[in-house]
Amino acid sequence: MGRLNPLPFREVKRRLEIARFVETSQKGSHVKFVRRRGDIVDTAIVPKKSEIPVGTLRSILSQAHIDVGDWDLLG
Repeated sequence: MGRLNPLPFREVKRRLEIARFVETSQKGSHVKFVRRRGDIVDTAIVPKKSEIPVGTLRSILSQAHIDVGDWDLLG
């Protein structure tokens, strides 16, 4: 299992898009990403900040059902 580091929003967005997430909406400073796989829908809410802290990144990965090892491979 890899170690997470704070990442800029653009990098988080890039990796989510590689994982087949699509940006669907924005409310204030938070962007909603959705991935549909058959009947399963994964949703991740990402704050549009210059740097996303590690704890927030863990929450995003949990929402997106992506483990840290897979996240490292997306980068």
